[in-house]
Formats: sequence, C-alpha cells, structure tokens
Amino acid sequence: MASFAIAVDRCIVQGREKVTDFFNVVAWNATAEFVNKHFVKGQPICVNGRLQQNSWPDPETKTTRYSIEVVAESVHFAGFMRNDARNNTASQAADFDPYAGQAAA
Repeated sequence: MASFAIAVDRCIVQGREKVTDFFNVVAWNATAEFVNKHFVKGQPICVNGRLQQNSWPDPETKTTRYSIEVVAESVHFAGFMRNDARNNTASQAADFDPYAGQAAA
C-alpha cells in the first residue's frame, strides 16, 4: 500500500498567485510498489483512478465526518525523468498500468 498526496494547480489564477489543491491518494498492490520504487516527493505524476468517500463518527462532535481520496488504478510519469534517490542512477522505468492488455469487461 502507498499513501501520498498530490498537488494540483488550478487553471484559474487569483491575482498573480496560483491556487493549488492537495488530494490524498492511495495505491495498492503492484501500483503501490511502482510508486514506492520510482517516485519521490515533488516529482510530477499522473494518476488515473476513482474517487472514494470514507466516513466515520466523530466522538467529540457526535457527527459523521467525511473524507474523499483518490484510489489510484494506474500511475504514469509526467514531466522530467528523475535520478533514483536510492542508488543515484537514472530511472529507466516505463509508465505502469496494471490493466494494460486486459480485455474490457
């Protein structure tokens, strides 16, 4: 499992400052392994997936709390190629899509 946040710049600019939103992402199995092996903080990433809403009771306010996260189904390199932080070599990995080559259901 890999859990990380991505920063997404909005197209709309308020004044001269850009607006950035942050989204929590969770990846599982081979997708999580790929993210852990080939990505570092600050590196551009393209995430394809679905939104998932979670809820839980808040004991202090006695209300239901909600969060939304992106469940990554595939990830792709977006932008520059990075040096591997673990062994100081250039990463040669291709984009990873665990569903590539599978027939649509």
